[in-house]
Amino acid sequence: MTKPKVALIMGSDSDYPVLAVCIGTLQNFDIEVDVQIISAHRTPDKAADYAKNAEKNGFEVIIAAAGKAAHLPGILAAHTILPVIGIPIKTPSVEGMDALLSIVQMPPGVPVAAVALDGSLNAALLAAQILSLKHAGLKDKLRQYKADMARKVDEKNNELQKKLKDDPKKKPGEL
Repeated sequence: MTKPKVALIMGSDSDYPVLAVCIGTLQNFDIEVDVQIISAHRTPDKAADYAKNAEKNGFEVIIAAAGKAAHLPGILAAHTILPVIGIPIKTPSVEGMDALLSIVQMPPGVPVAAVALDGSLNAALLAAQILSLKHAGLKDKLRQYKADMARKVDEKNNELQKKLKDDPKKKPGEL
């Protein structure tokens, strides 16, 4: 069976630092990822062509990250039936609320899933969950990922409980 394949499109190279965790997470799940810079406003024809040909090119999910007006996820979704996951990128002007609202306020008939501001980890995990419906091996990897998360939380709680037991008079900020 072929490797699952995700397109990761960013509107600007300034988005890359936020998306590095997304790329790494997809790779850790053994998902092929094609990373491109395509602007919804500066290269709209390229954005439309990329989305129109995404399925033919073997992609199963598109992740699109953009800040400010953040039209990129919607433009891509308008030209494909593949699932599109939007990552709103924080910007200094209004701290990403403009991007978040641009992504979650899509008109009926053009759905875009949205993750948190700068939520590239969750975008990668959501893509893996979608892909796991077809690629069964991803289900085990996702289960292991969640088990590892739970284990880490338990370890941190155990460390906290030990600190509290060793010196119960300390205030939480002094631990």
